[in-house]
Amino acid sequence: MTHSGGVTPKFQPEITPSVAELEAQERRLVFSRFTHDDAWALGSLLVELARERQAPVAIDIHRAGQQLFHAALPGSVPDNDVWIARKRRVVERYQSASYLVGSRFRAKGTTFEESSRLDQDRYAAHGGSFPITVEGMGVVGAVTVSGLPQLEDHRFVVAAIEEFLGGR
Repeated sequence: MTHSGGVTPKFQPEITPSVAELEAQERRLVFSRFTHDDAWALGSLLVELARERQAPVAIDIHRAGQQLFHAALPGSVPDNDVWIARKRRVVERYQSASYLVGSRFRAKGTTFEESSRLDQDRYAAHGGSFPITVEGMGVVGAVTVSGLPQLEDHRFVVAAIEEFLGGR
């Protein structure tokens, strides 16, 4: 709807992506390789983007059980690291983005917390952790952000991976 005469349109609520859209992101965002140097470059890009947005986030990149990158920006808190670990464990267990896992449970009319039978202190199907999928290998790790509302955490990670893969 177009408005004229200086009338500002009313705020539109953000549309939550469907399970199919989230699955398409995972199929599209695949790395040809993922080295220590790639982790540094992607992590540095996330830090740069977070600073531009003044986002109070913590950022983590793990591959094969090893932390390859971590940064905590101003405004982040120790609890962000706890959330990172909980969201990353969901990616490692389900081989899918933490937000997608939660969305799949919601699409079935339940929640991850009610139906997963996993320890909620160790697992959180909240947005912000995205699988590092390498062609011919599958999921080898996760890129995780914590500090924003969960859909924003998810979209932030996806945008950074898209930019990273587009610039390679």
